[in-house]
Amino acid sequence: MKQFVVIGCGRFGSSVATTLYGYGNDVLAIDKSEERVQNISNFVTHAVQADVTDENSLKSLGIRNFDVAVISIGSDIQSSIMATLIVKELGIKYVLCKAQNELQAKVLYKIGADKVVFPERDMGARVAHNLVSKNVIDYIELDPEYSILEIVCPRAWIGKSIKDLNLRATYGINVMAIKQGTNINISPAPEDNLRENDILIVIGKNEDINKIEQKDK
Repeated sequence: MKQFVVIGCGRFGSSVATTLYGYGNDVLAIDKSEERVQNISNFVTHAVQADVTDENSLKSLGIRNFDVAVISIGSDIQSSIMATLIVKELGIKYVLCKAQNELQAKVLYKIGADKVVFPERDMGARVAHNLVSKNVIDYIELDPEYSILEIVCPRAWIGKSIKDLNLRATYGINVMAIKQGTNINISPAPEDNLRENDILIVIGKNEDINKIEQKDK
C-alpha cells in the first residue's frame, strides 16, 4: 500500500483522491476550503484544512513520509508552484501536478515536478475524437506525437487477420490488445482474425491514428 497526499480537492483532486483510496491506498487530502475538506473526509484516510503554501503547515502533517504527491491546484498558479516546491524540498520522490497551460507546465517541470497533466485539455481531446469518429471509445495522448486509441473494429477489417491487414505498414500502428467481450488478448498473434464488435487497443503516431479514425465514418 502506498501513501498519497493530494493537495487541492476540487473536481480533479477529489476524483484522484477518492479513486486512490478506493484502491486501498492511504490518502491524505489537503485543501484550504473547509467545505471541500468536509465533503471528502469520508472518502479518504484523512482530510485536513491547511495553507498549502506554508511549509511549516505541511511539515506538521508529516508530508515527507508520503510516497507520492498530487498537486491539483490548477487555477492558482502561485499556490501550485509553491506547493510543488515545498513537497519536493521535503523529499517526496514523485510529484504529479495539474496545469492549465504549457507555460505553467514548463515552470512546474523546472522546479521539480515529475509529471504534469492537463485534465481539461485531455478531456476536450477525448470528446473531440469521440465526436469525429463513431468508432472511437477512448483516446489517450502520450505526448504531442504519439497516442493510444481504443476503437471498435472497422467493418472493413472484420474477418481479416492482423497479418493480412498489415496494419503496421499500412497505417503505422501497432495492436497492443484485443477485447472480445469479457476476454482480453494482451498479445495478439499476427494470425488472429478480427471479429465484429472487437475492440482494438492500438498505439501509433497521431497523424496515423487520425487515418484510423476515418474508417467507417
